[in-house]
This record gives sequence, C-alpha cells and structure tokens, in this order.
Amino acid sequence: MTTLKVVRFSFADSLLLWAAGLLACVSLFSVGCGGTSGDGTASTGKRLFISVGTAPAGAVFNSVGSAICEVVNENRGDLNWTANAEATGGSMENIRLLSQDKLQFAMSNASITYFAVRGTEGWEQKHDVQSVISLFPNIAMFVTLANSGIQNIADLKGKRVYIGPEGAGFEYFIKPILEAHGLKLSDLEVRYGTQQEATEMLSDGTVVAAMLGGGTPNPAITQVAQGNAIRFLPYEESAKQKLLEQYPFFTAATIPAGTYNGIDGEFAGLSVGWAHLIVHQSQDEETVYQLTKLLWENREKIATRNRAAAGIKPETAAQTTGVPYHAGAEKYFREIGIWPEASTK
Repeated sequence: MTTLKVVRFSFADSLLLWAAGLLACVSLFSVGCGGTSGDGTASTGKRLFISVGTAPAGAVFNSVGSAICEVVNENRGDLNWTANAEATGGSMENIRLLSQDKLQFAMSNASITYFAVRGTEGWEQKHDVQSVISLFPNIAMFVTLANSGIQNIADLKGKRVYIGPEGAGFEYFIKPILEAHGLKLSDLEVRYGTQQEATEMLSDGTVVAAMLGGGTPNPAITQVAQGNAIRFLPYEESAKQKLLEQYPFFTAATIPAGTYNGIDGEFAGLSVGWAHLIVHQSQDEETVYQLTKLLWENREKIATRNRAAAGIKPETAAQTTGVPYHAGAEKYFREIGIWPEASTK
C-alpha cells in the first residue's frame, strides 16, 4: 500500500518557490526565444536565417549564390547566422520575392533591377529594392556557328534566335541591344529555354544564334565550342557607344583570346548588366552592413569556389549601375574608402 505524504508550505515558502520558478522561466525564455538585436549576433540567442534567392540549378547565379552562402556560414564569427541559397526563377522572381518579404537577399542582373526600381518596361509597380554589392559582369553576346552565314546582329532579322529562359528577363537588355542595331524583338523568331537547351538548339540548327553569357568563362559557351566552330556576332561601335551613354548598367567588356575553344582573338563585348546582390530597402542597416563586410573580407574565398566571383574588386564593388545602394552597404564602403559619390545616383 502506497502512503501519500503531505508536505505543508508556509506563505513565505510559497512566495520563494513562485519567485524561483518565475526566474527560471525568464531565463529559459531569454535563451531560447530572444529577438534579433539588429546585427544577428549570438548574444540574442536567436539564429538569423538568411535566404538568398539565386536562379535555377546549374545557372551561374545559383552556383555563385551557393558559394556566397557557404563562405558566410564558414566565416560568420560571432554572428549567429545561417545563410541558404534558394533556387528560383532568376532576377525577376527574386525582385518580387524580396518585395513580398519571402527572401532576405537575392541575386539579380542590374539591367533588370534598373527597370524594376523605376516601375517601367512592363513592371507593374516600383520595387523598393537596393544594391548591396556588385559581383561580376554579365558578359553576353549572340553566339552562332561559324558556318551559319550570320555575320552581324542585323542578319538576325527574321531568324530563329534563342534569347534566354522564359520569364528570366533577358529581354530587358536584349531589346536595347537590338534597337541600337536597328531591330526590334518582334523582328526575331524568338526561342526560349535553359542555356543547356540553347547549346543543343545551336548544334542541331534549331536556332541560328543564341544570346549566351554571364560570368566568364560561361559553361554553355564552353560546351558548344567544344563540339562546334563558333563565332561571336560583333557589336557595332556606334551602337555600343549609344548603349553605354543611355543606360548606366551597360559597360564595355573584353573577352580575352583563348577563353573559348576556337576564339583566338580578343572580343570587344559588353557587360549587359552586372550581377549584383540586392536587398529590400526595409532590411535593417546593421544586417546589410555585416553581410557586406563579410562578403568583402572573404571575396577571395568566394572566388576560389566560383571563378565568376573574381569580379569583386575595389573599383567595381560599389559602382554606379542605376540602382541605389542600401544604407548599410554604403556605410561599409565609405568606411573602407571605396565609395564613389556617383553611386548615389
């Protein structure tokens, strides 16, 4: 038979037990449920999860974004952060997801962001996204087979041409390029798909040319050049100058000789909009500051994981692209002395 022993407490004893229990609950709450302090440090007891929107798996944005997140996680120091690269549809989707508060940071092409922040060229509204850091140039050009008979961009009129993944927003830089050469997008028989599909389309003659590019070297161009003799369609000098003067996201770029099989001379091309990391304007300044600092201080480690990221340099990290920089990024760039006043435009 079990004997129940009754223990009686005085009022003073009960008060002491209540106070001890309250203290334990407060302590537990502060460890497990503390809020973010703005800098995401471990002192709050709460981990800050950072989702970085990239692009479809296999795309340059996806691999660079993954490299960024890996380096952030490995070098965060006292920052209680976990960064994760999210595969998305690319720049256009990333911009919308930032506006919907479904991502914290994202990759984008500056030419697409340029129109998004202005709410023009088909954007349904102005998107309050801002630049964090310019990463690398998206050097793109029309690629054709050497035996296609296509000699210049004007020759593309009425031809089947691959212009990128549908919905990715490549039209934002392709349309100005075509217009500068006297063409409209409607003058082409447009084909969409992945860059992998573009290499197949070129090889089997489904298209006569494809707009390919991104970081250099670009895997799709490397692949098609391994099995075919290729040629880059040249930009007319007058058209190039017009683009450089009219749009701040275009910059001159040269592809060194030997970058691709069979291309033995330098190619005077264009960056059609730098790849940059972007964030919504509402993101707190300290988080953006700390991430900018992490990326800058570990830029060489990022580049060892993806060659495209070797473009993170003092002269270009805070360059003018027509997209304003977030206050947290500007603060850090000013501290290290690489902030150009023109970047505020």
